[in-house]
Amino acid sequence: MMALLSFLLALSLVSELLAGPLPQRGAHDRSEVRCSQGLQCKAKQHNPFSSSLCRSPPEGLGGPAGTPNVSLSSTLHCPGRQRCSLQLVVSTSLVLTEPVHGLSICVQTPGRMQRCKQVHFSKSSRKRMEGSLVKVTSESVGVSPGQEARVRVNTVPEICGRGWTGTFHAPECSSGDLRKQVPQCITGSLQYSLLPKESKLVVSVSDMLDNQDYRLRLCLEGYVCSGTGADALIKKEEAVKEVSLSFSRPVPCLCIEGWAAVMDAPRVRVCPFRGHTDQLWFGVTFDPIEEELSWQPACPVDVVVSLCQIGAEGVCEDLPHAAQTTRTSKVKFTKVDANPHLCVKFSTASESWTKCPFKKRNVPLNPPQPSVPCPAPL
Repeated sequence: MMALLSFLLALSLVSELLAGPLPQRGAHDRSEVRCSQGLQCKAKQHNPFSSSLCRSPPEGLGGPAGTPNVSLSSTLHCPGRQRCSLQLVVSTSLVLTEPVHGLSICVQTPGRMQRCKQVHFSKSSRKRMEGSLVKVTSESVGVSPGQEARVRVNTVPEICGRGWTGTFHAPECSSGDLRKQVPQCITGSLQYSLLPKESKLVVSVSDMLDNQDYRLRLCLEGYVCSGTGADALIKKEEAVKEVSLSFSRPVPCLCIEGWAAVMDAPRVRVCPFRGHTDQLWFGVTFDPIEEELSWQPACPVDVVVSLCQIGAEGVCEDLPHAAQTTRTSKVKFTKVDANPHLCVKFSTASESWTKCPFKKRNVPLNPPQPSVPCPAPL
């Protein structure tokens, strides 16, 4: 039996190592336990595989007596600036009865083996407070923001059917001051100014992770944010945390993304041109050889693209069977007559735009690929 328990413990340790990094930098399990005034208690780590069989409730022990009432919360433990970690707080109250010598508190989080602690009540204080409502608060397990923890609380010795099991969802990085105090949540804050003539964004960074370089880039936001060029690097020793980023067109999905130059760092993103939807309807091209008109959205957008022709009253009338729907894919119209009255209409759920690429013959032409001359006959 002992060999089996040792094997299971070793297997759990291996699983924890293979699961990747621990919950967060600076997140340590603590050993802080507080008990009701007059109840002397002491906590120690407990092997989760050494639990014994539960005992039947003593005669006359009915109702809630001996049954733990548990509430779960979290608190920030901050040994220094930007060194805070989230700690799970397990608060337990129960009516102390003769067979109860203490409590067993076990916590299971993803990627880590179950961690258990036993809180023992001294014999003298148990006798003195028997029949009284006592409270035990344990702040002992570090959790990551947004992590789910499974908690189990039992009496020691365990009384059958009187245990408590529940789940705690740790606050996300967006909650409270976590984004400024917990290293796993610190993204830095971005401010920018626009230089429209130079097509540049001047970006400054504040509240970045101490003693770390910082990266910035421009990207096009979609399913992922695809970079539009090389990253810019701000060195930690630089007094002015500022860079200049160049862009080609201020489309709505063009964003500034920043993150600390460390592995798995969280990122912050701001999109300066979110309301510039008029910039989406550029980029119509025409291939005169193939007589093909094409357009591809610079940003993901649900749009119906159709051809229309301007009539005598200046109204663009839709051409039959000349409409296509897209979000990201290129739209192509073949056998197109390049006349100045032919226009492209873009229709979304909230607006409609019309572009007439041949009106001033300013549509970009896609020149044919150069042909390779045939070899001379021998």
